[in-house]
Amino acid sequence: QVQLVESGGGLVQAGGSLRLSCAASGSIFSDNAMGWYRQAPGKQRELVARISSGSGVWTHYADYVKGRFTISRDNAKNTVYLQMNSLKPEDTAVYYCATGPPRAYFTARFDYWGQGTQVTVSS
Repeated sequence: QVQLVESGGGLVQAGGSLRLSCAASGSIFSDNAMGWYRQAPGKQRELVARISSGSGVWTHYADYVKGRFTISRDNAKNTVYLQMNSLKPEDTAVYYCATGPPRAYFTARFDYWGQGTQVTVSS
C-alpha cells in the first residue's frame, strides 16, 4: 500500500522560506511522478508543482509559484521536496503530496495523496 507522509510545514513570516518533504513507501519511488498541491480555506485544491518519474528531468510549476518554489526528488531517500522561498500570505494553505504513474506528470491525475501539512505565512 502506498503511503505518503508530508513534513516541514509551519508558521513563517512573509518573505521567509520553508522546505517541505514527502516520504513515500509502498511502491518503487523512482517509477512514479510526484506532485505538490495546496488547498486554502474555502478554496479548491490547486496544483503547485510536479516532477517527472526517474531522475525528474521535467518539472512544472503553477504561475503563482514560478521563480519562488522548487520541486526536487531524491530517489535514494524515496522523498520529494518543495523548497519555498519568498513566501507570501496568499501561500497559506494545507500542502499535499501526491504520487502516480509516469503519465501523471502530463495528466495531473495522481492516485495517492498524503494527509497534508499546514503552511501559514504571516504578514
